[in-house]
Amino acid sequence: MGRDLSPVDYDAYLDPEVRAYIARGAAFYPPGATALTVAEQRATYDAMCAEFHAGTPPGVVTVDEAWGGVPCRRYEVGATDTTVIYYHGGGFVVGGLHSHDDVCAEICARTGFRVISVDYALAPEAVFPACYTDAFAAFRAIRTAHAGPIVLAGDSAGGNLAAAVSHAARAEVAGQVLIYPGLGGDRTRGSYVTHAQAPELTTADLVAYETLRTGGAVPPVGDPRYAPLHDSDFGGLPPSVIVTAECDPLASDGEAYRDAIRAAGGRAVWFDEAGLVHGCLRARHMSAKAAGLFDRVVDGVAALGAGRWPY
Repeated sequence: MGRDLSPVDYDAYLDPEVRAYIARGAAFYPPGATALTVAEQRATYDAMCAEFHAGTPPGVVTVDEAWGGVPCRRYEVGATDTTVIYYHGGGFVVGGLHSHDDVCAEICARTGFRVISVDYALAPEAVFPACYTDAFAAFRAIRTAHAGPIVLAGDSAGGNLAAAVSHAARAEVAGQVLIYPGLGGDRTRGSYVTHAQAPELTTADLVAYETLRTGGAVPPVGDPRYAPLHDSDFGGLPPSVIVTAECDPLASDGEAYRDAIRAAGGRAVWFDEAGLVHGCLRARHMSAKAAGLFDRVVDGVAALGAGRWPY
């Protein structure tokens, strides 16, 4: 990882716009929220998402429908051959079609591509591999119905699912755009150590989410459906754009994943956006840096969906 900022004084390091975003979100979803009951976590997270919802851009039409038996929301702004399948973040515990509704709508409006958001089953009611099973079932149904290019995208837990589906589908996917994904990296190194106590997500939060995701069982070893970085084969993966936030324990996963794909002869690029925190997609309308991260995402989706590799 670039700078050595450990220990990090985030109050001094983060710019006023990012600090304002953190404070605005904390009024709804406070630090340490993983200690709340699951019902309380979902209620506070939903309230935060509603606070930041930026509305639907003009011309974007949405339809709720099932794909592969999984509830989904389709966004369209005009005729297109390209479909973006989006998996939302939330630690596999919180979130849904509502939490990233405006993000998906803006990706649709800015690229012109069809976007389908997948409402996969959440833990602890559905433990691993249920979330992956839903993610792949939706992909398979969408792939069957739409012959054009498919781009997989997702943030955080959703980035994990997008990558896991890519590892199963490989050549069927035109590209993937992963936003601060959790991919199963080495927690004794890099950002896991440097940013263990970062705002918005800590390593303790990761452990709490993992416990719910597995139902308290020992996490699987060597299963790319659970941790794509644990795959033994990175060959044949689609062109990959990974965008992370510097002040996030998961940032090093982006670097490791890029390196694994390149080592296998594939195309991958990693952008680690300075001075940003986990979950900052939600800050894109109040932080210039977060807007820049979202531009990276949109540009990546647009390029991969058009069959281009400009990096």
